[in-house]
Parts: sequence; structure tokens; C-alpha cells
Amino acid sequence: MTEGRGPSLNRRTLLGAAAVAGVGIAGIGGFLFSEDRVGPWRLTARRMVDRLEATAGGRFPGYRRNHAKGVAVSGYFESNGNGAEVCRASVFRAGRYRLDGRFSLGGGNPHMPDDMMAPRGFGLQLFLPGGEQWRLALINIPVFLDATPDDFYTRTLAFAPDPATGKPDPERMKQHVATHPATAAALEIIGSQAPAPTFGSSAFFGLNAFRCTNGDGHTVPVRWQLEPEATAPANPPGALFDPLVSEVANGPLRWTMVLVIGEPGDPTHDATKQWPADRRRIPVGTVVVDGIRTESSDNVQRVNFDPLVLPNGIAPSDDPLLQARSASYAESFRRRAGENGGAGAVGAEGAR
Repeated sequence: MTEGRGPSLNRRTLLGAAAVAGVGIAGIGGFLFSEDRVGPWRLTARRMVDRLEATAGGRFPGYRRNHAKGVAVSGYFESNGNGAEVCRASVFRAGRYRLDGRFSLGGGNPHMPDDMMAPRGFGLQLFLPGGEQWRLALINIPVFLDATPDDFYTRTLAFAPDPATGKPDPERMKQHVATHPATAAALEIIGSQAPAPTFGSSAFFGLNAFRCTNGDGHTVPVRWQLEPEATAPANPPGALFDPLVSEVANGPLRWTMVLVIGEPGDPTHDATKQWPADRRRIPVGTVVVDGIRTESSDNVQRVNFDPLVLPNGIAPSDDPLLQARSASYAESFRRRAGENGGAGAVGAEGAR
């Protein structure tokens, strides 16, 4: 693939791209640097979150500007101790660590209907010894659509709904993809497999690379992902949140946490690129969700799932999107924390 040319995008791919565009807006939260410029504008957290609000189809005070529709969960991470080989973080010592979390759908409207093609988020807050925390912001796709904050910004403009139709303009999307080969390649990867029919059968990915250092001071690049224990149901429910509430009420859901270890030359700065399939994979424990509640101030409503809240032993890589993610999460949190509203739009009453 050469610069200026992209793959031939059929209608299905374009529709998928329009849905996945919400990943950049909602699933990851927006990328921005206060010192970077796009055209004559300064690209800031405020400007990016303004755009998220503009694409939400209304104003929803007190809600997250993206992934507004969600439900709170609780449970624990059962670490098997295998991760201590590559990382000294206390979370990888054998033991059980409490967690709070949130399942969500991409988009700024908390009342949107369940959309099987919308990006699914899984935010986690793990409570570790000594008051440390580890926060993870995961999504159900293996790569991101943009390599840099500038690419993200220009794509959100190209994929924005046309005011006349309420839908993205396919020609404008095609033009953007044709001039951004990394985005085109990422769309091919994402579109190669249909999303799982439920939250419980979905895999979730951290997307960005990080750096883990073990007790001997040896550092390796790492990506993490959650692989579901549950299999896809034979008769997909056609909805997402109601089946999730029922599943958790009937018994815990489990995912294996896997650390994928990079090797020299593997890109750590570009979330659009996968690492080779033969990279070493270390199963380090099990994420268990055994409780579900309507989102409220008593659980995760005020939690900012900032991916740079890391325990000692884990550090950011050179991926420029990480600092940008953190900035946009903070701006979204600042806005909703000063507003009334935000009561959970997904009801989980009666669930444990």
C-alpha cells in the first residue's frame, strides 16, 4: 500500500468504519496535546471534548462525554504470580485484588440503543497493596485507527456526521482513508472479524504499549489483553446490557489477562500496528466480575479510568497517544464533575 492510496472500501466496511470511529471519540476518549497544532487551531483537551459534545446528538450533563452509556461492575483479579517474571508491580504477585469496573458503549448519548457495532469499553480500577491503583481502559478491538493525535483529529472531522443527513459522508471518509494508510490497514484488521455478540464473550485490548520492569531491573515492552472464558451464545440476544445484567446475576464472568511481550523492533509508538502473532504470551491471572449495579456516585460514576494511573513497575511507552488520552479523560472528568445529573442510564436493580 502506498501513500495516497487505500483499499477499496465497500458499504459494509464503511458502515463498520463509521461505527468504529466512535472508538476514537468514545472508546479512547480523545487525543490531544496542548502544544500540537492542526491547521490554524491549537489542539487542546478543551477543543477535543467540545467536539465530542457536538457529536453526541444533545447535551447530557453529568455524563461522560464518551462511553456515556454504561453499567458498574465489581469483582477481583486473581493473580497467578506468573507476571512477576517480567514486572515487579505488586499486582503480579500471586493473590487476589479487588476491582471496580464499568462496561460501556461508545458514544456521548447515555440513552442510545444498544448497537452491536459500537465499540465496547471495559474500564478497570484495581486496588493494590500500599494504596496503589492500576487503572485500565480497554476496548474490544485489537488496534486503534490512528497513529498520532493529529491523525485522530483529522479523522474525527472526516468521519463526523453530515448535518444534512445525520450520517458520515462516505466520500469524505474514503478520501481520508485513502490518504492515511495506517488507518486503512487498521480498518482492515478490525473488519476482518465480526464483534462477539455479548460483553461476556468479548475480548478486550489495551491497544497501547507499556514498559514493564522486573525485580532485576530488566525492562520489556508489553501489551495486555483480556480473553473471555465465556463462549458466544448459539442464539445471540440482539442486545447488550440486559443480557449482561442477567449473566452476572446468574454467575461470575471471567477473562484471562494475558501479557504479550514485545521484542526489539516491535513498534511501541504506534497503536495501529499489531505485533507478530508469535510473540510470547504470559497468562498472568483471571479478571472476575461477580457483581453489577446501576452506575452511581456510590460506585464508578466519579472514577476517571485514566490509563496512566499505573503501579510501580509499569511505565508508559513512547506512544504519543498515551499522554493525550490522559489529558482528554481529565477534561471530560472536570466537566461532568461540576454538573448535576449523570444517573446511570442502564438499570441493574436486583443484580448482586
